[in-house]
Amino acid sequence: MRTTVVRSAVAAVSALVLAVTGVAWDQYTNLSDGLHRSAALGSGSGTSTGTDTNILVMGLDSRLDENGDPLPAAVYDAMHTGASDVGGYNANVLILLHVPGDGSRATAMSIPRDDYVSLAGVPDGQPKGKIKQAYGLAFDQEHKQLVAQGVTDAATLEQRSRDAGRTSEIATVRQFLGGVPVDHFVEVTMVAFYQLAQVVAPITVCLAENTQDSYSGANFHQGYQQLDAAQALAFVRQRRDTVHPSLNFTDLDRERRQQAFIASLAFQLKQAGTITDPTKLQGLIDVAKQNIAVDDGLDLLQFAQQASGLAGGNVTFTTLPIEKFGKDPLGEDVNIVDVAQVQATVARLLNPAAPTSAPAAPAAPLGTVDVLNATGRTGLAATVSQTLAGDGYTAGSTGNTARRASTVVHFPAGAGAAAAALAGTLGTSHTTEDGTVAPGHLEVVLGAGFTLPATSSATPTPAAAPTSALDGISGGGIPCVK
Repeated sequence: MRTTVVRSAVAAVSALVLAVTGVAWDQYTNLSDGLHRSAALGSGSGTSTGTDTNILVMGLDSRLDENGDPLPAAVYDAMHTGASDVGGYNANVLILLHVPGDGSRATAMSIPRDDYVSLAGVPDGQPKGKIKQAYGLAFDQEHKQLVAQGVTDAATLEQRSRDAGRTSEIATVRQFLGGVPVDHFVEVTMVAFYQLAQVVAPITVCLAENTQDSYSGANFHQGYQQLDAAQALAFVRQRRDTVHPSLNFTDLDRERRQQAFIASLAFQLKQAGTITDPTKLQGLIDVAKQNIAVDDGLDLLQFAQQASGLAGGNVTFTTLPIEKFGKDPLGEDVNIVDVAQVQATVARLLNPAAPTSAPAAPAAPLGTVDVLNATGRTGLAATVSQTLAGDGYTAGSTGNTARRASTVVHFPAGAGAAAAALAGTLGTSHTTEDGTVAPGHLEVVLGAGFTLPATSSATPTPAAAPTSALDGISGGGIPCVK
């Protein structure tokens, strides 16, 4: 079916974000011991050279939990994605996360779910199909064989069939990408996204323009906005646009949304103190333990030490190229791919050329900005703080204060020019010297009716619609997308 469930992989990578933040590792045993473990990776997936690590994230089109059991009725009602009999075991989301052992920039490669490829092992007798189908076909084949052998225990049938699906999907991805090693995998079910969004909401995202879709419930305005769990689900599920029907949403657009959501979530987990909140941290761990499975060799503590830069934005998200949209022999919509082009792209991403000249010196920091919300609108201070961080400022404290009409920037002695520059960015001309503001800091008080002006550097530049060409999103901020 065409409906995508990109939110599944968001939950998986978000669980990895928890792992790479490097905080609260007194909770490590609690998380590691509670995860579903699988031996499906086996010995045929290769091993990365040196200390590099490749992790395949698989998000399943399933309305069941990791044990194959239905969810509570209230959860289905909240998600608006159909009941337990909707969906299946296709791996509708596939992301290969490459983490270099030397600490250089990581790469998250999205593999479009409808890429028409050769299926490793010919699962269920099908030699070619959409790359997402390898899991479901192998699951079905193993399930039928086990039943024919007289296996009746539901838990055994579920777990052995899932392991067959995992093995087939991993092998198909490796084959398609040119034999790249897969050191570990993470698998999630759909409900993990909704549960995660409930824990961390509100979640800041950014849209290049107004958009609306009655099918998914999406109804968003241009620019930055904060979403609750239901809105977040609509954000990553949107497949139509009734405001701009000519935009023609595709799976590539939904992958772009998924990447933007992961980047925003990682940024917020790091900037907003979510990972230092014991209640929210335990909530994240509970989600990971309920609806995420990993290979039995994944050491979360070791991975956290290796990849601590991810939550700080040291990662680029990209979508592997397709040639065009087409049909398979049965008339199903598929992505036609140039396998050689895909494999050459992956090789470049995994082994980037050494720079030919010294890198440019990093820009000097613009100073620390503390933001106080005097508008009464929930979460606005955090949103502005995160936005300014993306512009080169250091995020300071945030909070609420008594309501006031106009926005003002307070500055310490000698920082008038910096205050004027920040005021211009925020669309105000009001600055005031204040001896209570710490040296190196600026304090913004957001007045009633404050919005980020369309001409400010803090306002996102509308992003071009993603195409089949290689197209990346950098971590470390809140990207604006279609």
